[in-house]
Amino acid sequence: MKKIVFAFTLTAAALAPAMADEALAKAKNCMACHAVATKLVGPAYKDVAKKYAGDKSAADKLATKIIKGGSGVWGAVPMPANPQVSEAEAKKLASWILGQK
Repeated sequence: MKKIVFAFTLTAAALAPAMADEALAKAKNCMACHAVATKLVGPAYKDVAKKYAGDKSAADKLATKIIKGGSGVWGAVPMPANPQVSEAEAKKLASWILGQK
């Protein structure tokens, strides 16, 4: 029984950061236009992660786009600026997005 509880504790601890980042995405209204696995108004986060796989500067690029907005990379619909997102939050979100599979 102790092994099961220990394994559950480790699993919950490993998932907590991922859930916290999804919670941040929801809190900052990112999920109004994006979803993890399907395209909504903007691309699915798993597609963003795939596009930027192997790009060492991707986290910084995405953090900047999260705050300042962008256009032309994923089609005609521009991503609006999100000045309510701090630089630290944008980096946390970018890291989480790039970790999607």
